[in-house]
Amino acid sequence: MAAGGRAGRPAKKKGPSKGTGGQKRRSLEGKGATPPAEMRHWYKDKARTERIAREERGGVGRPAAARPRRAEDAPEHIGGRNPVLEALLAGVPASALYVAQRIDNDDRVRDSIKIAAERGIALLEVTRDKLDRLTDGAVHQGVALQIPAYDYAHPADLVELARDAGEVPLIVALDSVTDPRNLGAIARSATAFGAHGLLIPARRSAGVTGGAWKTSAGSLANLRVARAANLTAALREYREEGLFVIGLDGEAKVNLDDATLLSEPLVVVVGSEGKGLSRLVREQCDTLVRIPMQAAAESLNAGVAAGVALYEVARHRRH
Repeated sequence: MAAGGRAGRPAKKKGPSKGTGGQKRRSLEGKGATPPAEMRHWYKDKARTERIAREERGGVGRPAAARPRRAEDAPEHIGGRNPVLEALLAGVPASALYVAQRIDNDDRVRDSIKIAAERGIALLEVTRDKLDRLTDGAVHQGVALQIPAYDYAHPADLVELARDAGEVPLIVALDSVTDPRNLGAIARSATAFGAHGLLIPARRSAGVTGGAWKTSAGSLANLRVARAANLTAALREYREEGLFVIGLDGEAKVNLDDATLLSEPLVVVVGSEGKGLSRLVREQCDTLVRIPMQAAAESLNAGVAAGVALYEVARHRRH
């Protein structure tokens, strides 16, 4: 019997096998370097990583073109621990307080929850992804306050507020100020220096959104905002009511501190930083004034310019 063979049957010699055609060599090459965890579509913390990246970029969410158009009566949301607490302390009308699951509590969060409970505001625990959607990708630090859509006043209401208080009217009008943070900052200055309200146009202007509430630090709870279908027409009607209109213009020949109308019933018009006042609005101004400053500074943004102008008005009225 031959070695290795079965009984009664000779061993079969093994012939050459077919080649792999290079497949085995290619399989050893792999598919490149392993991608970082956050790049894998199945990575469970991908949403958290994207949220952190947005916060590091300063809260920039989806581009404006990709955002769905908001309904006029849709609620707004204020995000951030300080803004939420300030809004609650200021008595901003709110319908719900959203708190992230497993949030790292601090005094601001605890105080916000306590105030919400005392005021009967609904307290909802949600995921951070939900908060990202509610605040449109802005920095929320795990808390957000839902407020109803703003109920704008009529332009004439602002004059009535001043007269009912027995005070000389002071109104701030915004011409093409489209950044809600500027609107919020101007509201804060207007409240600090005794203005009776803000006037904004219905189109091509920032409105009282969550971003404006956040920047105002609760000031919008104590300051009325009116909206006009036509800003030029509203300014004309103010003039007919006996108010003077002063426009801030970096190229004006009269300095703000030399203006003679600051103690009169007044509307201060603030334009956008880029384009300034529109032609039609300029034509409705009784005078144009500039804020004197060093030549190295070409301009101030709308929020800062309004603050400086309102301080100067308040200083004149005190004396």
